Amino acid sequence: MLIYPAIDLKDGACVRLMHGRFDQVTKYDEVPAHRLAAFVAEGAAWVHVVDLDGAEAGRAVQHALIGELASSVDVKIQSGGGVRSRADVDALLQAGVTRVVVGSLAVTAPEQVAAWLADLGPESLTLAFDVKLEDGVPVPALKGWTQSSGVDLWTALDRYPAGTLTHVLITDVGRDGALVGPNLDLLAEARRRRPDLKIQASGGVSSLDDLTACRDLGCDGAIVGRAIYEGRFTAAEAIAATR
Repeated sequence: MLIYPAIDLKDGACVRLMHGRFDQVTKYDEVPAHRLAAFVAEGAAWVHVVDLDGAEAGRAVQHALIGELASSVDVKIQSGGGVRSRADVDALLQAGVTRVVVGSLAVTAPEQVAAWLADLGPESLTLAFDVKLEDGVPVPALKGWTQSSGVDLWTALDRYPAGTLTHVLITDVGRDGALVGPNLDLLAEARRRRPDLKIQASGGVSSLDDLTACRDLGCDGAIVGRAIYEGRFTAAEAIAATR
């Protein structure tokens, strides 16, 4: 299973949000390039970079900084936040990002996103479904996790038949940044329903045991943020535990 250490960018710094709330921000690094270099030094093959300002604004904000990060070290970067057009996707790919994360549009404009997948290839995009549980049903949230999509996760995924999509990132927003453990039931259900997909787990990882549990479920990857920043374990330890 791949470990994706996370760098969430807000106002040019590395931060983490609690439960996806923009009014609950913890700042960790003023110079994201230093954090990225540290992750690479620990053996990270991929790093997950999010433009939180873009996610909140609904438009690209920090693509220039993300491009600088992509060109600063030899590592594969998966990045999104504020991706609202094919121009945004192309700009990130041209800046050196390996896979672009598409969030809200994956739910609201599936035909458009399916066309991008067909044109660019499924290795160029990761579709991110950031869900909140509504009466126990996982429902993707939109616009920086501030609005409900009104459609359940399984319906949203069904819009991308097997063979058209490869990489999916599933985040339980209620656990994100809270260090309470990932939603293993949700991830297991996703694996059961869509065994064709490579699923990245996100939200709540607090220990190496959480990561091995995700691996044992068959997840292809896991996003790790606050647990590393708070010293629960290092990126190197996470990579070794799930190798």
